[in-house]
Amino acid sequence: MYTPSAFAETRLPVLHDAIERIGFAALVTHGASGLEATHLPMILVRDEGPLGTLYGHVARANTHAKPPEGDALVMFSGPHAYISPNGYPGKAAHGKEVPTWNYVAVHAYGRPHAFDDADTLLILLRRLTAKHEGQTQPRPWSVDDAPGDYIQRMVRAIVGLRIPLDRVEGKWKVSQNRTAEDRLGAAALLAERPGDDEQAIAAEMRAIP
Repeated sequence: MYTPSAFAETRLPVLHDAIERIGFAALVTHGASGLEATHLPMILVRDEGPLGTLYGHVARANTHAKPPEGDALVMFSGPHAYISPNGYPGKAAHGKEVPTWNYVAVHAYGRPHAFDDADTLLILLRRLTAKHEGQTQPRPWSVDDAPGDYIQRMVRAIVGLRIPLDRVEGKWKVSQNRTAEDRLGAAALLAERPGDDEQAIAAEMRAIP
């Protein structure tokens, strides 16, 4: 990932926090048939390996149920927002400003391994549902809410993926390369927009020391 030094995030706890907060990823591999991509939720186990390990699952019919040899790229795309030049003081003074796009992204790399052990898959499914149900529901759904034989059929239809990470890189493009006056002016204008991404990026811009 092209990352100018001003935008690079290398602190592993910060990268892990972003992976867990985003939760949904694009898994990209290159095999005999070329590039393949799957979009899927993933769970991070921070203390499994030096950089952590990602877990997810795919349909048994998915190409990634038999991942190709070699490294995979797992992309976590965080909040992003259009930045208008109207927020920069220089726009009114000299007009020599152009728009940009600010965003947060984490790229994780590792070699995926498939598994289909039913007990291990159930543990993964419980962790995924506990995480996401707990974020959104006053009465969280549980795997145990469904009939056991139905869950067993569902488990037989999927394959788990385990990806020990050997590289993690982050890019926080939040106007660190601008003056504080420019950054705060653009953040104030952005914060007037109602979207969650706009509010998140404005907060990231204001947090730059």
